[in-house]
Amino acid sequence: MRKKEDLLRKPDWLKIKLNTNENYTGLKKMMRENNLHTVCEEAKCPNIHECWAVRRTATFMILGDVCTRACRFCAVKTGLPTELDWKEPERVADSVSLMNLKHVVVTAVARDDLKDGGAAVFAETVRAIRRKNPFTTIEVLPSDMGGVYENLKTLMDARPDILNHNIETVRRLTPRVRARATYERSLEFLRRAKELQPDIPTKSSLMIGLGETREEILQTMDDLRANGVDIMTIGQYLQPTRNHLRVVKYYHPDEFRELREIALSKGFSHCEAGPLVRSSYHADEQVNAAAKKKQLLGEQEAKKAQ
Repeated sequence: MRKKEDLLRKPDWLKIKLNTNENYTGLKKMMRENNLHTVCEEAKCPNIHECWAVRRTATFMILGDVCTRACRFCAVKTGLPTELDWKEPERVADSVSLMNLKHVVVTAVARDDLKDGGAAVFAETVRAIRRKNPFTTIEVLPSDMGGVYENLKTLMDARPDILNHNIETVRRLTPRVRARATYERSLEFLRRAKELQPDIPTKSSLMIGLGETREEILQTMDDLRANGVDIMTIGQYLQPTRNHLRVVKYYHPDEFRELREIALSKGFSHCEAGPLVRSSYHADEQVNAAAKKKQLLGEQEAKKAQ
């Protein structure tokens, strides 16, 4: 059993002010009535009160709430899923309409029990949202879907506005932190997504505090850029339960600010970095930033051609 003194004390900057106003309670009620899941709840996201109560945004988690992988950092329950709900895409689309969302993030548990890794349901969710909410931008956050090219193509053919796949940690720590996933496979997944749809921004997230070095963080940035990733988020790993990996270091907000500047200098179009930043944090701002940079680059190319 881990000794109490081995656990790092959480610093003041990680204290969260809870806000459970009518937006929060109303959104939670709607999710339950429509039998929908959110990664905000399942993964114990520290920003749930800000997003639900203030920004009124949420990240939908499709394909059930049981993951086939048991990553040592994640609070989502694991096991053998029993459901595949083909009515779920329409319910998600209806909820997006009710919430009047301008940007929606759709993620999912890993479904290694399915031949397509859940790609067909994922793609249909994108299409359903698009049909009912034509002005809503859509970000998808899938697992690596077994690294199968056809599964990724099925999803990218639905043309989400952003493809997000998380590298999670540095290369050296990946075998210890992630289950059934590899560092190289994630990079390949991101690269292939860009090859399939070059105009769709790609995004990835890194959590720090698991024992990585500064050099490894910077190398991960370089690896992501080398595989065409446009947007990056960097956040503090927080241990969800005593059964998960412990926190080795709490990074200071100043360190996150420095990492953000380094990421931007390496060519990322946008980078969110901070102690409470998660992959979907301020996702609406990220898609806008990517669109503005794309427009700027297009204008620059047009001027060169003149």
